[in-house]
Amino acid sequence: MNFLLDTHTFIWFINGDLSLPDKVIAKIKNIENRCFLSIASIWELAIKMKLNKVYLKSDFNNITNLCVENEIEILPISFEHVQELNNLDFHHRDPFDRLIIAQSIAEKLIVITKDEKFHLYSAKCFW
Repeated sequence: MNFLLDTHTFIWFINGDLSLPDKVIAKIKNIENRCFLSIASIWELAIKMKLNKVYLKSDFNNITNLCVENEIEILPISFEHVQELNNLDFHHRDPFDRLIIAQSIAEKLIVITKDEKFHLYSAKCFW
């Protein structure tokens, strides 16, 4: 299966946060699954870490290494993703989440998220 990690999922996974259910950890660690992290999530992390709104156990500059170590691929933003974003209804106003939703739809990825608003879209979700 192919998964796209929502930003909070990535943070909780990397931080070893107990808020992340075992079933989610198992999906991310299963080497038969491909996991992706949107560059939009990295952008969001950069902003929120600078504002001290998010804590990551590792330095921001180590995110690429953390992805490599955990076999998480970074998903760039393409024009097709923005086209999909342009077609989304405004159930969700968070620009980072909207882009993650659009990417998941365009790439046919299952989003691993706790955010209930994701279910208002045609995106497939787990958790």
